[in-house]
Amino acid sequence: MFEPSNIIVGLEIGTSKICAVVGEFNSAGALNIIGIGQARSNGVRKGEICDPVKAEEDIRNAIVEAEQMANVEIRSVFLGVTGNHIRGFNNHGVHPVVSADREITEDDVQDVIKNAKAINLPADHSVVHAVRQLFQIDGQTGITNPVGMFGARVEVDVHVVHGHVNRLKNPIRAVKSLQLDVDEIVFTGLASSLALLTTEQKELGALVIDIGAGTTEYVVYCDGVIKHTGVLAVGGDHVSNDLAYGLKLPLGRAEQIKIEHGGAILDESSKGQKISIPHELGLPAKTINLEHLRRIMSLRLEEILSLVEQELAELGLLDYIRAGVFLSGGCSRIPQIQTLAENIFDMPVSRGSSNSISGLKSALDQPEFATAIGLVRFGSFQQKRKGKPTISGGLKNILGTIFQK
Repeated sequence: MFEPSNIIVGLEIGTSKICAVVGEFNSAGALNIIGIGQARSNGVRKGEICDPVKAEEDIRNAIVEAEQMANVEIRSVFLGVTGNHIRGFNNHGVHPVVSADREITEDDVQDVIKNAKAINLPADHSVVHAVRQLFQIDGQTGITNPVGMFGARVEVDVHVVHGHVNRLKNPIRAVKSLQLDVDEIVFTGLASSLALLTTEQKELGALVIDIGAGTTEYVVYCDGVIKHTGVLAVGGDHVSNDLAYGLKLPLGRAEQIKIEHGGAILDESSKGQKISIPHELGLPAKTINLEHLRRIMSLRLEEILSLVEQELAELGLLDYIRAGVFLSGGCSRIPQIQTLAENIFDMPVSRGSSNSISGLKSALDQPEFATAIGLVRFGSFQQKRKGKPTISGGLKNILGTIFQK
């Protein structure tokens, strides 16, 4: 068995699957993925719990499988959260340096960040993350760490991610009902980016798009810091629903042919081709036009990617994305989706992989596991920075209302 203090667990409660990933620090202090557990998700819709009883059972199954593979007892998790209530924006904070010699201390840094977090959110919202970007001292810009410098006025830009308090409580309650603690809640788009991007890619500027079953999360990095985050309540399930409606198929069959015959681009090779679906379970045999199938999929996927592109274009961020676009999530497996995305964004697009982490190769190469692996990576950063994982202010406020005993 491993020392509990060396174990970090990421838990993603997704629309199509629940995924728990176990990481541990080895003797050299490097993070290693040692276990993974997953279960089909039955109580989640558009990234949010809609049936707590079913969701809790699925979470339990995933946790047990991860414990068995890693040979550990899981006591707490870094929990991914998403949903169309999640919002992100940039804010600015200012703080006068009051020490006699005008040397900036860590307390000054914390004060200016606190000022940047003092924002007028809706009463029913709470901060999930306040990610520091760059500092400015007496007009000098581009400072990453001002501690030890001299100045009379320190400023900071932060990216604030916030969400609806009650909708954030639901996954926390589901986890705590299994006698597990929540170390911290993490926006799943942020987690995916931590799993996929290198430091160099963040510096160059990169866009990560995680297209899951019920939601699409995206994160933009420029100059090494997060500049923008967003969530669309649209994903792979909507592609399946479109196919079921357009091809007059049961949803289960539509999902199956999406996986077996789907594609993101309508090309010449699909024209005139037919797909035969055999008789099964009382459903009659059916012949499907492959061109029709691909057209339906292409239109929906193009809509999802175009919504992201249009928002980033309006914000003037596309010119700063020099490392390209990185896709993850189950939909990143759809054939030719990279080509479709390249046509929309007019830049290189690739399917991301978790190359910067060691461990189970079968998990690291799967785009569906990027979020849960990123949650572990987030936890490792917290543990290294603070000695052990701690709960953020936003989560403390959320937990404090109903969960503290």
